[in-house]
Amino acid sequence: REKSPSKKQERMSSTDDFVEQKDRQEKDEGLEVLGWIIWGIVGILAFFFLLWPIVGKRMWPEWDQWASLWAGMSPWSWALIGTSMTIAISVIGAAWGIFICGSSLMGAAVRTPRIRSKNLISVIFCEAVAIYGIIIAIVLQGKLSNIAEETGTILQASGYIVFATGFTVSLCNLSCGVAVGIVGSSAALADAQNASMFVKILIIENFASALGIFGVIVGIIQS
Repeated sequence: REKSPSKKQERMSSTDDFVEQKDRQEKDEGLEVLGWIIWGIVGILAFFFLLWPIVGKRMWPEWDQWASLWAGMSPWSWALIGTSMTIAISVIGAAWGIFICGSSLMGAAVRTPRIRSKNLISVIFCEAVAIYGIIIAIVLQGKLSNIAEETGTILQASGYIVFATGFTVSLCNLSCGVAVGIVGSSAALADAQNASMFVKILIIENFASALGIFGVIVGIIQS
């Protein structure tokens, strides 16, 4: 009479199946191209603003002229740059997050279709980052009408405040979008292997999403 496999043997066989399925995916070419683009932009800026002036023994402009250069800009320019940064960089963060978690979700859903519905919450979290940027951009746009009534030093300070608000919120939303995208990608892959891991990783994803809310709160206080 054949012996039925013991529980230990069943666990070992299931573990072997799990290890076989957990093959490492090939490196994403899109991320590599994006990295080259970012490093290319950084290299061009470093060449024109650091290497070239140092080799030519002449800064462009001179270091003592930077303060007057920034002070000479119109407060309206600072305010408009801050407002545009808020929505533009927030959308970049949201798109980056959706790109990361969406590609992993669709790839894992080919073998495990059950993860498609509940893992869409990761895409929703990424899209919320762009909504944060829209909210602050609308708030800052309303502040521009108040700036028009100011003059002198108050006008200049108001422009700086709007710019600082947009800078703060945009960087927070960019970081939030990337963090949510990476954690959402991990949630989709983990859920495809073990359904009980989804809720645990979702808690981590909630903390990553809270980073954008922190930026919104600070931005409202700043403005």
